Amino acid sequence: MKSTRQTPKASTLPAKKEKTAKLPEIKVIPKKKVIFLGSEAAPFIATGGLADVLGSLPKALAKKDNLDISVILPLYGNISSDYKNNFRFVTNFNVSVGWRWQYAGVFSYEYEGVKFYFIDNEYYFKREGNIYGFYDDGERFAFFSRAALDAIARLNIYPDVLHCNDWQTAASVIFLKGMYYRDEKFRRIKTVFTIHNIEYQGVFGMDTFASLFGFSDNVKQFVEFDGNVNLMKGAIEMTDVVSTVSPTYAEEIKNSYFAHGLQDIIKRNSHKLRGILNGIDTDYYNPATDKYLFANYDINDLSGKAVCKRELQKMLGLPERADVPIVAVISRLVSHKGLDLIKGVAYSLLSQDVQLVVLGKGEISYENFFKDLANSYKGKSVAVIAYNQDLSRKIYSGADIFLMPSKTEPCGLSQMIASRYGTVPVVRETGGLNDSIKAYTGNSGNGFTFRDYNAHDMLYVINEAIRTYKYKNAWKDVQKRAMETDFSWKNQADKYEEMYNG
Repeated sequence: MKSTRQTPKASTLPAKKEKTAKLPEIKVIPKKKVIFLGSEAAPFIATGGLADVLGSLPKALAKKDNLDISVILPLYGNISSDYKNNFRFVTNFNVSVGWRWQYAGVFSYEYEGVKFYFIDNEYYFKREGNIYGFYDDGERFAFFSRAALDAIARLNIYPDVLHCNDWQTAASVIFLKGMYYRDEKFRRIKTVFTIHNIEYQGVFGMDTFASLFGFSDNVKQFVEFDGNVNLMKGAIEMTDVVSTVSPTYAEEIKNSYFAHGLQDIIKRNSHKLRGILNGIDTDYYNPATDKYLFANYDINDLSGKAVCKRELQKMLGLPERADVPIVAVISRLVSHKGLDLIKGVAYSLLSQDVQLVVLGKGEISYENFFKDLANSYKGKSVAVIAYNQDLSRKIYSGADIFLMPSKTEPCGLSQMIASRYGTVPVVRETGGLNDSIKAYTGNSGNGFTFRDYNAHDMLYVINEAIRTYKYKNAWKDVQKRAMETDFSWKNQADKYEEMYNG
């Protein structure tokens, strides 16, 4: 007989109780978002140290687990098409510049872990030659400073920290704190303003206050200085944190000799002043892999450096001698680089058994001096009046002594690059030179230094370096100490992270 009993469906069976271990709650900590604003960044566009910093510091910070890093730059016409062809159009809008409205496009590109945004306006940024020095620079960077803030809103990428750099982006701090603060999303943003060089402050006539910048009256007390609009002064007064590119420079700019009139403003805001030494990209500046060198080498095998020296001498028409030290200068040829000291003792220096190589461009009086010096000391002195990246690497690697006697130097990167390539620096103890190079004593130190801005003090120290060069064991010791110095961004990036979290 067939059973009429039916097997219950699975859904009607009583649930089996199983003991399950309670998983620990995973707390996701959101990343702190930092956006850098700057007028240049390597490898896209570079005229000086600012570009090196904005090309390498964001990359170092982006490696940190708890930071989200972006950079906003102008889209210059002379950015290489190798990069521009890969830029992606994001959006466009109009920006208020005084009483006018100007077009702004936004393009994006990810490079080495960093999201870059480029503000496009061909009238302002598609120009021949240099990226600075135009009659309307104030208007160009007023537009950029405001367009960057509008792009942040349009793209909904509000950061925790907006990190502005030098006068070209100082107006962004003023706009943010003086006008955009009405929007709660902007009001939450903290600002850092970094002074890379206090000499260049963005000074314009007071007639530009409203007509060009469109500033509101509530910021006038912060922006006005000596009867002019001073963008750097305004940013210093209104930002949450002021940073500089070395600890020594942070102290120096409290002094009228270094501050170019802003010493009292700096002292009044000293409670929010930080000095963090710059670093360099040690992967990019690496003698073991650098494609520009005649031969590669590292700290354990310097034989390639001897090849670099010999080939550099050959290239520049100098006698190919391993026993004569090459003293190198790679610099903008301007007064604050200490070139008057070199002029004062150049003939005394070249009366010795040395070779002098100068690479750079700048003021015509210095260019002519070094060209005349090279003509007077053929076979001992060479002057190449140019900016030439390929040749600069060949000089960094082929020279023995790197001379950097700056009158003022907020940080300086050349002494770090020279050290990385085993070319021993001779520097004056100012700004970042004082923080990065310490006098060689036989037991410590990575270079040669002098304190007073005095040509004969400098010559004495150069001669000390030349004497040390003749003792090969001592020279290898100071050379290796220079190469071992950690100028990477790792430690400095930790300090920036701490500042953002403060």
